[in-house]
Amino acid sequence: MKAVVLYEYDDVDQLQYKTDQPELPFGPDEVRVRVRATSINPIDWKLRSGAARARMPLQLPAILGRDLAGEVADFGKDVTGLKEGQRVMALAFGTYAEYTTVKANILAAIPDGLSFEQAAALPLVLTTGAQLIERGVQPQPGWTVLVTGALGGVGRTAVHVAGKHGAHVIAGVKSSQRDAAAKLGAGRVVTLDDEKDIASLNNLDAIADTVNGETIAKLLVAIKPGGVLGSVLGEPKAAAGKNIQVRAIMAQPDASRLYELASDVARGEFSIPIAKTFPLEEARKAQDFAEKGRASGKVLLIP
Repeated sequence: MKAVVLYEYDDVDQLQYKTDQPELPFGPDEVRVRVRATSINPIDWKLRSGAARARMPLQLPAILGRDLAGEVADFGKDVTGLKEGQRVMALAFGTYAEYTTVKANILAAIPDGLSFEQAAALPLVLTTGAQLIERGVQPQPGWTVLVTGALGGVGRTAVHVAGKHGAHVIAGVKSSQRDAAAKLGAGRVVTLDDEKDIASLNNLDAIADTVNGETIAKLLVAIKPGGVLGSVLGEPKAAAGKNIQVRAIMAQPDASRLYELASDVARGEFSIPIAKTFPLEEARKAQDFAEKGRASGKVLLIP
């Protein structure tokens, strides 16, 4: 099968496009999926470079990729409720390939109205954004919740999910993104590279953080005593000793929640934009494009 294989940690030149990779076997509770589209996420280049090896070591050579949209090709004897050719999506592994193998219980149907390409942009960001709110922040109706990086895929999802839980949502973005952020449906937009906007924030019940670094260090004082910091980037050093609850999450597959949120996307309740599409054989170029921040949305790979 066709696949992009990482042989050593380093730059994009370590990604090798192959046409003769063996297809992976599948067990009795597993499904072989024909990948129709996948997308690139920051974790992909952090894994490739070795930056994430401490918490997510790879057994090299490895095939990267977390987002899966495709068709059921075959499945094990214990799998029920699926049929060959069915359109499915998942938060998976090894999706920079023509085929991949996954546990049947992580697969969700692709909702009607979404193409393979649209579906491929969704699994990691929808799952992460939802779990950031529901496992990390755990908002109560009426809470005021600031979402940082609100125009990213995870941030967009967090804004949507927090609003569904009855929170008053503040979208935190860069000054250059203010106009675009006005379309997110948040109750308020603040620019986090503007010291006056940061100073205007106070008495927050929670922050759902997707950016970390100097930005979150400046924002912690805006959380009320005993408030919550939910993070997808680990516990920030600046939070040490603060009278706040810190809940760092790492996304886990949740097929039913993925289907619910993808259905919200299909109905137009919120969107995850797609910036550019590349063929699988141009994975180096695609990852470089995404990593250097040139994309204003998800970058897709099509096997």
